[in-house]
Amino acid sequence: MTKTRKPRIAIQGIATSFHEVAAMNYFQVPIQTIECLTFHALCEALKKGDADFAVMAIENSIAGSILPNYFLLQEYHFSIIGEVYLPIHMHLLTLPGVKLSELKVIESHPMAIRQCSDYLYKLKGVQIMESDDTALSARKVKEQRLKTTAAIANEYAAKKFGLQILERRIETHKKNFTRFLILTRKSKSPTESNKASLCFEVAHEVGSLAEALMTFKNNSINLTKIQSIPIIGKPSEYSIHIDVEWRKRKSYDQAIGEVLRQVKNLNILGEYKKAKIEYV
Repeated sequence: MTKTRKPRIAIQGIATSFHEVAAMNYFQVPIQTIECLTFHALCEALKKGDADFAVMAIENSIAGSILPNYFLLQEYHFSIIGEVYLPIHMHLLTLPGVKLSELKVIESHPMAIRQCSDYLYKLKGVQIMESDDTALSARKVKEQRLKTTAAIANEYAAKKFGLQILERRIETHKKNFTRFLILTRKSKSPTESNKASLCFEVAHEVGSLAEALMTFKNNSINLTKIQSIPIIGKPSEYSIHIDVEWRKRKSYDQAIGEVLRQVKNLNILGEYKKAKIEYV
């Protein structure tokens, strides 16, 4: 009997990171994690075939959009086949027995630090250091036996590396979510898709963007996100990224047909099923 191979999923970070948790939540089957320290390395792993899929964070409800990842989406031309919203609970992790008053350094990923800014601002005499990954910071505390350093990471990291949770839920807002995109090299849309991510350019003229966006409204298409990123080498010109949702596929197809005549370089990055946000 042939043994089924686990899907290989490229993530930014190491095992127990939020990216791995998002991957497990989305695929709901045993996976093989391909650890990548940067988002560029993640894209390269998918491009070269070292991974079957990639999970990429794109925005957080506190820290906002991850703009460099929009550039990567345009550069690599991967297809978005899904999304997942992950509740983000940040904890302060230390070696067992360490007290808050003993800490001199707190280390984590820049996005995690931003999401805990209110808590960190109140601490006095503690240096805040950035790292490549939340789980990587937790592993560093464990392996190097850093008695005066804490990591900001999740509960999975605490369990894996045998760390104590010194302070729980230190994120600024408790309804804190990160949205992750599921990427693949193959452009195949789910049959039940009701959401799409698009990017395009518009003429540098009065009302050109408004006209394109009104087309979606006139076809009963819900615009759920809009993000502009600069076009390199073209000052004052931008690529517009939008997410749209629909109830009737026919309405979406109609809108796309009309928008094609209004914009330049329209690219459908992916059509997929809208994910649910579940508060925990």
